[in-house]
Amino acid sequence: MRQGLAVLGTVLAGLTLVACGTTAAVAPNGIIRAVGAENEYANVLSQIGGRYVSVTSILQNPNTDPHAFEASTKVAKAVSAAQIVVQNGLGYDTFMNNIEAATPNTRRLIIDVQKVLRVPSTAPNPHFWYEPFAMSDVASVMARDLSRLEPEHTSYFSQRRKIFDASLTTLNKTIEALGAKYHGIKVAVTEPVADYLLREMDVDVVTPFVFQADIMNGVDPSPEDISLEDGFFSKHEVRLFVYNQQVVDSLTNSLRDNALAAKIPIVGVYETMPTPGFTYQTWMMAEINAIVRGLSTGKSTEAL
Repeated sequence: MRQGLAVLGTVLAGLTLVACGTTAAVAPNGIIRAVGAENEYANVLSQIGGRYVSVTSILQNPNTDPHAFEASTKVAKAVSAAQIVVQNGLGYDTFMNNIEAATPNTRRLIIDVQKVLRVPSTAPNPHFWYEPFAMSDVASVMARDLSRLEPEHTSYFSQRRKIFDASLTTLNKTIEALGAKYHGIKVAVTEPVADYLLREMDVDVVTPFVFQADIMNGVDPSPEDISLEDGFFSKHEVRLFVYNQQVVDSLTNSLRDNALAAKIPIVGVYETMPTPGFTYQTWMMAEINAIVRGLSTGKSTEAL
């Protein structure tokens, strides 16, 4: 793990990041105005675009429930001025579709991650960024569309995409090695926020998806499902409890407390990349480290 972090840090040193903000950036001539609906996508777009993009991120507060987000006038202005927009899709950021419809622009390029990954509209889990393999495909489309907007910088965007892909290769090799170590270990979750990552780590998420979906969608789970979840802790049937640190209520707080009382380590994961100080890659590595710490030492990480 330490070796993976060191290599990843070396790869990231080759990337100069463009800061993301909550208001529309004033871009000089020749600089592409871009918007990332979620700050993790804005960060990757900054890594690919480098000095030729000015990126605005919309969802960037890790203390805000993304599902309850309401767009402001500033957000609408940022989207209206953008030449390229990256959004998650699958109903996660529907507010973006509404803004785009209200600010038509035939020249605006929209990268819908759901479409890039060819995920059907019936898919249950929209948290695509927790699967680093998928982010490589997203970065490739980013580089392609940035090149469409500024063809003279195509080689620059292509080179930065290769650097980004190299960092993901390091990340994915780390995940693969952990999968061999933690294969089949049982964990419980509140929501499917990090399920893609946990699947790649080859652990066994035992919480029924109907329970996860209820929590994610703000629906009260059945008493039977709540009892089942609590039983994972009281019976010590799981080694770790992973919960959405951004969206909590009386039920999820109760589950967290019950896990701690049973001496089950807990890990809080995020839907929005914590800032400042993180890139997409270092954020994913921090989440991985927290999970490994819980599984290997029994130490909880409630916040990054």
